[in-house]
Amino acid sequence: MEALTSTCVTQVIQPRLTDSHKGQFGRVLIIGGNEHFGGAAIMAASAAVYAGAGLTTVATNPCNHTALHARLPEAMVLPYDGARLRHTVPEADVVVIGPGLGTNESALQILQVSLANLTPTQVLILDGSALTLIATHHLRIDHDRTVWTPHQMEWQRLSGLAIADQTPGANAQAAAKLPGIVVVKSHRTQIHAPTKSFVSTIGTPAQATGGSGDVLSGILAAFIGQFGFTAATINAAVFTHSAVAERLAASQYVALPTRVIEALPAYMAQAASGLL
Repeated sequence: MEALTSTCVTQVIQPRLTDSHKGQFGRVLIIGGNEHFGGAAIMAASAAVYAGAGLTTVATNPCNHTALHARLPEAMVLPYDGARLRHTVPEADVVVIGPGLGTNESALQILQVSLANLTPTQVLILDGSALTLIATHHLRIDHDRTVWTPHQMEWQRLSGLAIADQTPGANAQAAAKLPGIVVVKSHRTQIHAPTKSFVSTIGTPAQATGGSGDVLSGILAAFIGQFGFTAATINAAVFTHSAVAERLAASQYVALPTRVIEALPAYMAQAASGLL
């Protein structure tokens, strides 16, 4: 496995052209946030906005709309259980499904509607509840441009590998059976692309708090929307997430996901200037 360093970030994040506009930096759709876990969708969307996505829309339970608008006025919002969802999904460049979605029958229907309306050119990011639903209901995913973001227990459900057996080699073999790229989140996150595997050299226990995975999904969506669907882009997103958290952990016991989000623009500006 290739070990990632900050070089993977500086090679991807570049200064923006003077005549840029929001349509050039990715249209991101976040689908998630039921009546209990609205914060997950809000954090994923916030991370996408702060990491530079040009346009971000959140499809979520209507009970979250006011909180989302108050917290993140830069994002658009729509109900995730209405007819509008099937028309909105194809309009995005990157679709994130799962943060706070839940695992009941309603969540399953939302996932199935979303998957049915994807187009081949879109990038799909599967996170949280979506991964559990896929594993539980044995849903088949044939979308080649997919990023899977399981933590180790979710990866156990998807791959059948017990956490103790999740070695780099075993993970790579299991990931090869899935379309796209698999990001196995742990204290040393692994990224398994079709032709090569990578491991992050950084990360901190200060990240071990609810919402960290949602933030990573948002960063991944923003990076892919801006810099393209490649292993290099995904590596840069994973490294950026942990690098920002490590900076916070130097003076804070917990790297709160919301604080990580707030620190993203400054870190990315340093990367674009070659100052990391």
